[in-house]
Amino acid sequence: MDVNQLKAVYFIGAGGIGMSALVRYFLSKGKKVGGYDRTSTELTEKLIGEGALIHYEEDASLIPDEFKDAGSTLIVYTPAIPDTHAELVYFREHRFTIHKRSQVLGMLTHSGKGLCVAGTHGKTTTSTMTAHLLHQSHVGCNAFLGGISKNYGTNLLLSDQSDYVVIEADEFDRSFHWLAPYASVITATDADHLDIYGTEEAYLESFNHYTSLIQPGGFLIARKGIQLCPRLQEGVTLYTYSQDEGDFHAENIRIGHGEIFFDFISPLGNICDIQLGVPIAINIENGIAAMALAQISGVKNEEIKAAMLSFKGVDRRFDFKIKTDKLIYLSDYAHHPEEIKQSILSMRALYEDKKLTAIFQPHLYTRTRDFYQDFANSLSLLDEVILTDIYPARELPIEGVSSQLIYDHLRPGIEKTLCKKEEILDILRSKEVEVLITLGAGDIENYVPEICEILNQR
Repeated sequence: MDVNQLKAVYFIGAGGIGMSALVRYFLSKGKKVGGYDRTSTELTEKLIGEGALIHYEEDASLIPDEFKDAGSTLIVYTPAIPDTHAELVYFREHRFTIHKRSQVLGMLTHSGKGLCVAGTHGKTTTSTMTAHLLHQSHVGCNAFLGGISKNYGTNLLLSDQSDYVVIEADEFDRSFHWLAPYASVITATDADHLDIYGTEEAYLESFNHYTSLIQPGGFLIARKGIQLCPRLQEGVTLYTYSQDEGDFHAENIRIGHGEIFFDFISPLGNICDIQLGVPIAINIENGIAAMALAQISGVKNEEIKAAMLSFKGVDRRFDFKIKTDKLIYLSDYAHHPEEIKQSILSMRALYEDKKLTAIFQPHLYTRTRDFYQDFANSLSLLDEVILTDIYPARELPIEGVSSQLIYDHLRPGIEKTLCKKEEILDILRSKEVEVLITLGAGDIENYVPEICEILNQR
């Protein structure tokens, strides 16, 4: 279906962070936009305020009449929606054009120059940083982000002057196989989503296939040392990067007094004295990948340096909520063992003399089943762990799988508490904390305002 011929777009799962960027995109194109989501959130209410018609009951009779012309309406859904969803069934029975979110993003990368960031973790921060670097430069970009940029208060950036499209390339459900990148970063290939892939080998094969989709004459920037066997088309240039080595890397790193400086070493031109606007150690590596994409896209070195300093980060990614001499509170979306490890190590580097406490809400029964030992190893880097019950998301419970698996494998001697999420606030009231991190991709974020209130009363 030609996007220009569309009159209406209907989203099933409209409030998802990736879906909402497309909702905003089609609103900006003057289309009638509506959809369904399971619950009302701050984001869905903002979308309604921007012109989207969204309801919260799974009921085909609630679909507005302006979305019932199969010839001029596109239906977009997220893989988290079950095949039995009443509205999805209605649209299938009435022969509407139905696309996954990733298919729509794929159309945009085929028509422009896609700058895509793939990998088990680091995608959202790196893609948002890349978008900021281009948006603040003479190059410009469109961007569909997997988080809310704190610089712009949105997950969508638009430009009428630029062919570049920054996209977070999601490997869940093999979604990134719909893309056709001009240039791509791959940050990590640590196994995940084994409920979809079955084996680590199948997960890695998915990334290998993804590399074959990079357009001829394009670029692959792969983190040095990851498991990857690229299948590059003719004329695709392969670069490596990491914090300490690779074609793109950092030298002369200086961390102290809440600030991070380093020199960016690049085959396209070094940049001295980069200062991170969000001074977290992992952002050195995220920044290297983002700056590599920016240089490839023609952003000037002085533009890169200024934008790295002005970058404010992403909601729920190393998101400082309280930052005083006596108390630090950080909210982080980390939900994979390696992400959690990097989050904790980054905080250790900044606050090595303080007690680190984390509240962790595991995400998915299958992920807990597959990686409970790895979760325990990462969380054992903390001084204290408060562990809540599992956030199920799209899954039903699995017999024998609970947060107790992680709890039982934490290192001996660590302070630890196992609780229901409803007990978090009362437990926190009874504890003295110096540095607190809330970790997880579930609804633990809903407790952040009340946690801030409790801590600010200290």
